[in-house]
Amino acid sequence: MRRTTIITTTLALLMVWFTGSAAQAADEPHPVNYNFLENAAMYGAQPSAPGQNIWSCKPTEAHPRPVVLVHGTAGSAAGNWGTLSAVLANAGYCVFALTYGENPALTSSPVPVGGMNKMEDSAVELDAFVDKVLKATGTSKVDLVGHSQGTLMPAYYAKFLDGAAKIDHYVSLAPVWHGGGVSTLGQLMVAGAAYGFKAEDVLPIAQFGPEVISGSPFMNKIREGGAAVAGVRYTNIVTKYDEVVVPYTSGIEPGMKNVVLQDHCAKDYSDHLQIPSSPNAIRLVQNALDPAHAEPVECRRVLPVNGFVY
Repeated sequence: MRRTTIITTTLALLMVWFTGSAAQAADEPHPVNYNFLENAAMYGAQPSAPGQNIWSCKPTEAHPRPVVLVHGTAGSAAGNWGTLSAVLANAGYCVFALTYGENPALTSSPVPVGGMNKMEDSAVELDAFVDKVLKATGTSKVDLVGHSQGTLMPAYYAKFLDGAAKIDHYVSLAPVWHGGGVSTLGQLMVAGAAYGFKAEDVLPIAQFGPEVISGSPFMNKIREGGAAVAGVRYTNIVTKYDEVVVPYTSGIEPGMKNVVLQDHCAKDYSDHLQIPSSPNAIRLVQNALDPAHAEPVECRRVLPVNGFVY
């Protein structure tokens, strides 16, 4: 009898939970899933994720600039941003994302594998994409949100391709401002595992790899005179559980606003992959994009890798 009661109660609670989730989803035009790997699997082969690259979208007074999302190593526009695209679009933003740096050796892949080429070349792709977004939306500036390599490559665009004049906010998730060692280069290939690729298959064609190492000519060029460019508002969001950017403080940069995720939610265990899909990190992104209407972090427990949120 007691066992039956427990089972009945559990089922009732689950029904309430699912009903609440369904009701929430019904109120939102784009579905939101806070699991990075699930999103990568669902949207990785798609040209766009929900809420993304709606070229008829026009910015509003509340959100006057389009947001351009820049994925990380081995990522893609849809696979990397399944969560954030939907959340921002549901909040009224015009959201755009590109897949950059696709190496020809991987064009036979069933899913796009971006972030493989030299970052200088990828920055040229970003330059063209931002111009396309500005023309479509009739605006003069964008806000950038990057993840992993997508936090570093745009620095070249901002500094050396006159990109700073077209950027207002520059928000970085798990940034790599100080580069990393050879071990970090190997760890960056962990990101490729989310898309079914073995590190030994990816490393020979990862042209960006030597550039991200601390002290490389690319890193020295970015850091000379400081990584920040005048006129751009920077926010870095780092996680203590980053297993790729090691130490995680490599993402902290003087002259920028630096936010440690766990300072706002100690029970968020997001790692390098999960952070762009963490509801807590996403609230911090929204606060950075619109500080005048910042809201407290709700602080939901987030597990690493699988991203289970509760």
